[in-house]
Amino acid sequence: MNKGKLYLIPSPLGENDPREVIPAPVLESLAGFKTFVVEEVRTARRYLSKAGLKGKIGGLQFFELNEHTGQTTIESYLKLFDEGNDVALISEAGLPAVADPGAQLVSLAHRHGIEVIPAVGPSSLMMALMASGLNGQSFAFCGYIPAKTDDRRNRLRILEKTSIQLKQTQILIETPYRNDSLFSDMLSVLNASTRICVAANITMPDAYIMTKKVSEWKKDGLAIGKRPCVFLISA
Repeated sequence: MNKGKLYLIPSPLGENDPREVIPAPVLESLAGFKTFVVEEVRTARRYLSKAGLKGKIGGLQFFELNEHTGQTTIESYLKLFDEGNDVALISEAGLPAVADPGAQLVSLAHRHGIEVIPAVGPSSLMMALMASGLNGQSFAFCGYIPAKTDDRRNRLRILEKTSIQLKQTQILIETPYRNDSLFSDMLSVLNASTRICVAANITMPDAYIMTKKVSEWKKDGLAIGKRPCVFLISA
C-alpha cells in the first residue's frame, strides 16, 4: 500500500507572527496538508490561521499527540498515511520531536518505512547555545531535571562535574513556573567560577540572553519569572 510522508513542521517559540521566524517555503507548504498531528488542537489552529490558512481550517483534520496520548492511539495514527496521504506534525513551540511527545510518531514512521522530512525553523536549544558564548563543539541536551529540591541539586552537581570532565556545555530546560527555583539552586550548589547562560523568550521582543559566572549572578541577581527559558552550564 502506498504510504504518505511525515513532515515535521516547526512553529514559533512564542506569539510571534510566523512570518518573522518560519521560512516562507515552510509556511507555503502548509496549504498542501489536510492532516495534522499536533500537541494541542487549539494552539495549532491559531498558528495555522496566522500562517495563512485563515478561513480554511474547517476542512482540515487534527489528531492530538501529547503526554496524555496512549500508545494504542499513537499506533492508530499509522492509518493516516494510507493512500499516499502526507501528514504534518506540529509541536506547541519550536521543532517537533525534540523534547516533545511527537517523537513517538516519528519513531512509528521509521518502523513502518514511512519517509520523514524535517523542515527548517527555530530551535530554542540551538539558538541559546549560539548566543551563549559557551562551548558549541561539545554539548549535551539534558532535558528536564528532577523537580524535588534535593534531587535537582544532586543532578546539578553531576552536570557540573560532567562539564568539567568532558569540557562540555550542559543544556537543560524547566517548566516555566519552576525557573526561579531552578536558578536559585544553581547559584546555591554550583562553583563560583562556573558559567551559566540564561536564555528566556528567545525570538520575542523581550528576549533575554546573558552568560555570567555564578559569582556574578549572585551579585547581580535575576528574576526570570514564567518565561520559556533555556539554561546552559559550563564549568
